Amino acid sequence: MATVGLLRPAFAGALRLGLVYAALYAGNGIASPYMPLWFRAAGLSGEQIGVILAAPMLARIVTGPALGLWADGFALRRRPVIILLALALAAYSSMALLDGFAALAVAWFVAATAVSACSPLVDVIVLRRADRDGFAYATSRGLGSAAYVGGNITAGLALATFGAPVALFGTAAMVALAVLASRLLLPPDMTVEAGPRTDACARSSVVHDLMRDPKFMLMIVAAGLIQAANAFYYAFSVLIWREQSIDAATAGLLWGLGVAAEVAFLWFMEPWRRRLTPERLLIVAGLASVVRWTALATRPPLWMLWPLQILHALTLCAPFLASLQLTARFTCHDDASVAQQINGAMAFGLLSGLATLGSGTLYERVGAGGYLVMSGLSLMGLAGALELSRRQAAVALAPLVDDLSVVTERL
Repeated sequence: MATVGLLRPAFAGALRLGLVYAALYAGNGIASPYMPLWFRAAGLSGEQIGVILAAPMLARIVTGPALGLWADGFALRRRPVIILLALALAAYSSMALLDGFAALAVAWFVAATAVSACSPLVDVIVLRRADRDGFAYATSRGLGSAAYVGGNITAGLALATFGAPVALFGTAAMVALAVLASRLLLPPDMTVEAGPRTDACARSSVVHDLMRDPKFMLMIVAAGLIQAANAFYYAFSVLIWREQSIDAATAGLLWGLGVAAEVAFLWFMEPWRRRLTPERLLIVAGLASVVRWTALATRPPLWMLWPLQILHALTLCAPFLASLQLTARFTCHDDASVAQQINGAMAFGLLSGLATLGSGTLYERVGAGGYLVMSGLSLMGLAGALELSRRQAAVALAPLVDDLSVVTERL
């Protein structure tokens, strides 16, 4: 009974923070698949839609670290999250009144940039609280993935009745909920826990130091390549399945199974993940990615697609978790916001943006064969993960080697 009593406050904390993720990711679950429909209904061409969607991703390599530095200037970690979500809400709302490619592109850029910057900032808070209060980060983050599925399904059903406006207004409504959740549920954690706060120039030097850290850069490139290899799947998996005469309902179930596997991985695989180091988890992710994308390039039959979809937990969720843990390990608490923004900017910004841009050409020229290029990206990420593991092992063995040297000298 005493153990249960100790667990309840930790679970309550995980649930509170998970509700913030839920509000944040429910909006993503609506916007990611359905905002292109709204843009099309607004009269934009396919090329214009592609540019609008890719621009914030590519710019994130600059906007991510910049917003991380800006966020570290606040006394409370939750305050920049609230401000960014309020800005995103204003930008989404303005899109209902705007017309034309240029105006919509600017509004979407502001909204997408602000929302994408919030997730790493929330990650910093939740990771710190999970370590302090004794709950699993994945418990909170899993609620976000579950809400993503819920937003996707609910908006899909509503679209059949109310049409494309559901995408914009549904996304805006979830962002409004996220503003409220961030204000009420995020804890008032201090950005700097002890000592004087650094000025802007000192904070900006953090980016320079991190970008010169070979171990940190090796990690974010390796994890980023594995995560970016999902780009072709996100863009063209359903189209390829339809070409294989797989009906839309079954394609939706396949897609949903992948996200369900991600949620299950977050909620039920914590003991297994704890036995692995983050470096080994990244290696497992790289191996699973090479297997999955190579298999999908062969246009496998439907019965084989089901187990391949379960690998989604390893090809996307595992490298994400590994990169979060390694980023937290390689940086101090006061630099966490900037470090996580750089991590996200590389994985879900520059690398994913380039992979997304290239996926269209790959699909047009080689169809499902484009997955082989994603296998190549995964293979490079796997090589980086192996090298990172080797370097970490060398660091761990260094004290033992020094002790052996001392003993040898004495003998």
